[in-house]
Amino acid sequence: MPLPVELDCFAALGLPRKLTIDLPALEERYHELGKKIHPDRFASSPPRIRSASLSGAALLTRSYRTLRDPVSRGLYWLELNGEKLAENNKQVPAELAETVFEVQEQLAEMRGAGAGDEALRRAVEKRRIELGLAMDELRERLARNFARWDRSDGSDRAELIAELKSTLSKIAYMRTLIRDVDRELDSPRMA
Repeated sequence: MPLPVELDCFAALGLPRKLTIDLPALEERYHELGKKIHPDRFASSPPRIRSASLSGAALLTRSYRTLRDPVSRGLYWLELNGEKLAENNKQVPAELAETVFEVQEQLAEMRGAGAGDEALRRAVEKRRIELGLAMDELRERLARNFARWDRSDGSDRAELIAELKSTLSKIAYMRTLIRDVDRELDSPRMA
């Protein structure tokens, strides 16, 4: 039977509203439900049922994609709690300001020097490794926040939301920095 369209991502996959998710079990559940509601199973059904099957399959896929990625899951959790990561999230988190400035400075220097400056290229490659390690730490911080949410009785909701927003904001900036560094390192003029 097709899924009702108004279900949230957790309910669509038959999961409790918990942030810590067993990813292999999530994938298995997604495929299991997907087979049951796949539009091909309802090809000869009345149009209303076919349409519901398509909508249900779309909801299931959207739910799976949202929940399998921790950052998407965190952003979705904020929505479920009536919160959003600030749309004007343009201000660099204070802890990252120096790093952002240094990376942008290195990238500008690298663009100006071109492919000839091997020492600069090695410095940027080293910085990329450091950024990757910092991202790993942010993901661990996100996982710890998720575990605290799952254990929470609700009395620390404001603190958990502030922490979740802060971590997700830092991850967004770190992703941008990593993307910029990767782009510059992969640029044909830098090869």
